[in-house]
Amino acid sequence: MAQTITQKNPSSIVGVMSTGRILDTGTVEAMTLILGYKPRYVRVLNMTSGDRYEWIQGMADASAYKTVTDGTNSIITTLGITPTENGFTIGLDLDVLVTSEQISWMASA
Repeated sequence: MAQTITQKNPSSIVGVMSTGRILDTGTVEAMTLILGYKPRYVRVLNMTSGDRYEWIQGMADASAYKTVTDGTNSIITTLGITPTENGFTIGLDLDVLVTSEQISWMASA
C-alpha cells in the first residue's frame, strides 16, 4: 500500500497552541475567536454535555468531525469550524454551543 503524506508548517509560526473557555449566559450565537494566527487544528468541547467538534487543516470551511455524548460520530458540513487568518469561527450547532454550558477549546498552528 502506498501512502502520500503532506505536512505543512508555517514558516514563521511552529508549535503555537492556544486554549480557552467560554460560558455564554445570553442567547448563544456563532462566535469568532481571535488568536493572531491561522490554526491548522481546532478542537471545541462542550464541558457540560461532552459533545465536541474537531477540525483539521484541509477540511472545508464550516465543517467538523462531530462527536455527541451517545458516541455518534459524523462529519458535518455546516455550522462547524471555519478558520480565519487570525483565528477561527465556531458555528451555531446547538449540541456544542448551548446557553449556560461551558465550552473549552484548543487551537494550534
